Amino acid sequence: MSVKIFKINEDLKEFMPQEIVDLEEKATWGNPKRGVMDLPYAKELIEEHSLCAGCPESAAFRYILASLPSPEDTVIVNSTGCTSLVFPHIALHTVHPLFGNQNAVASGIKRVLEWRFPDKPKDVVVIAGDGATIDIGLDCTLQSFFRQEKITTICFDNEVYANTGGQDSGATPRGMEFKMAPGGKQWDKVPMWQLAIDSGCHYVARLTVSSPKKVEQVVKKAIYVAREVGPTYIHLYTPCILEIGLNSDQGLWEMRQRDKERFKFFEYMTDEAKEVIKKKKEEGLL
Repeated sequence: MSVKIFKINEDLKEFMPQEIVDLEEKATWGNPKRGVMDLPYAKELIEEHSLCAGCPESAAFRYILASLPSPEDTVIVNSTGCTSLVFPHIALHTVHPLFGNQNAVASGIKRVLEWRFPDKPKDVVVIAGDGATIDIGLDCTLQSFFRQEKITTICFDNEVYANTGGQDSGATPRGMEFKMAPGGKQWDKVPMWQLAIDSGCHYVARLTVSSPKKVEQVVKKAIYVAREVGPTYIHLYTPCILEIGLNSDQGLWEMRQRDKERFKFFEYMTDEAKEVIKKKKEEGLL
């Protein structure tokens, strides 16, 4: 793993779109204090990405990518869904496994990295939707928590299978209607953040993507704790504005509304996690 992987072949550089060149030349490698305040000057995600216009997931991706303490030493494991559409458009190590088994694959990658690089931190971060995390992949998700794998899991919760037509998921609130669920959801939303706590995660947070700085702090805390202690989990509300009938410019408004109710900021940490976070604050990294 090296920043050299992200170098464009000099013979091809003149033919590459400027956005691709910017991913190399404007990246903030080698700076553990990097964060969302670098976004106006840095490049983490190309503008011509394949998510819908105004999709909150694109903001979430930018904030997360800008907040990784060591992007050059990070592997992101993703899963099928809207999230998987973005990974060809970033300059990071990514692995795309089968739908739902992203945490199992991430566990293997993390173990190999610890064996191959025993003296250097290598972060493994899972980014997947609610279908992959809570429904189809729930077993693999929880088993990685039970085994105390040192990985960070980030769930992009849009509360629907948005990539396949609008079916309800385990994360859909009771009564919510979608095109392929016209009768409304028949049971309550699965509180995945509580399952993460009960399953052994050392740091857990639930929030929307309406506050970039808060997302940065949560991501950094989760990764630092995962490095030293064990599994961490972040639950991000990234609503599918198309499926819930909003315009492309209303994603931020929707998230701010949910900030006040079912996605009000929630944070949990074990005593071991508190010690890590305290140390990182003293080092000026949080």
